Amino acid sequence: MVEENLEPAERDALKTRIKALMKQQDTVLVAHYYTSADLQDLAEETGGCVSDSLEMARFGHAHPAQTLIVAGVKFMGETAKILNPEKRVLMPDLGADCSLDLSCPADAFAAWCDAHPDRLSVVYANTSAAVKARADWVVTSGIAVKIVKYLHSQGHKLLWAPDRHLGDYVQRVSGADMLLWQGSCVVHEAFKAEALKKLHAEHPAAAVLVHPESPAAVIALADVVGSTTQLIEAVKNLPNPEFIVATDNGIFHKMHAAAPGKILLEAPTAGEGATCQSCAHCPWMAMNGLRNLASVLESGANEILIEESVRAKALLSIQRMLNFAAAEKAGQIQLGD
Repeated sequence: MVEENLEPAERDALKTRIKALMKQQDTVLVAHYYTSADLQDLAEETGGCVSDSLEMARFGHAHPAQTLIVAGVKFMGETAKILNPEKRVLMPDLGADCSLDLSCPADAFAAWCDAHPDRLSVVYANTSAAVKARADWVVTSGIAVKIVKYLHSQGHKLLWAPDRHLGDYVQRVSGADMLLWQGSCVVHEAFKAEALKKLHAEHPAAAVLVHPESPAAVIALADVVGSTTQLIEAVKNLPNPEFIVATDNGIFHKMHAAAPGKILLEAPTAGEGATCQSCAHCPWMAMNGLRNLASVLESGANEILIEESVRAKALLSIQRMLNFAAAEKAGQIQLGD
């Protein structure tokens, strides 16, 4: 579902209807940076949250609303339910998957772990509840390097899943002994280094911002490598007038809001080996829209349900990350350079 097809009158009518339904049902909307501008604006207009997947779940946990609507992809809805079992969690479309999640089936991941009992398993947040339940640790892109450095300093050898590009980046920065699952993000894998070099030559004053799910040759050209939140902060804080951004172009809406005077350019996906001219938007994120959001509120469909035994185990691996983040912020964990 593509929101750009909506006429202004239909958009306004849908938003009015949704806001009334949300109020009636004690609902808060959390939306990912990669969703449409309509959903991001609606989340903020109704006291919700626009953020990365972990902060979406944290916000939902802290908010008193009894129903959470998660505009994003399925693993984000599952993460919200893992952290908020007492709340009803709905999604505009349960078919909104993630190529990383799909690349890492729980049974195959469990067999991989069983084959390497001497290694701790660390999984990226872009995985199913069942994979998180089997893992020792869950990480986000923003904290992955810190946690892996810490585990490496404790003498642990690791399994990493599912993103091979993020895993390769984390391994190179941390120096850890890691075996990598061979998954990838369809959006970030499409960025092309040679085309990026050419674009940067045309815009030499631009800073290059790259999400670490991108290939190593693209990361090597970056001025800033970071999570979605970190890239938004870079646009806001760096003095450059222009930015070439290698992540899903849905983030441009929040970047423009954070730094309205800056010029944003999409990193190129066309070039040698390309399968499309512009792959810089997740097709599953595009399945979220005002129409199906209104429909879900009216019907109560698309509720996220997780078996309690799976949810409780997945919570343990997520809680390790949350505890680490809190301890590191409090200065209780010191990491070397």
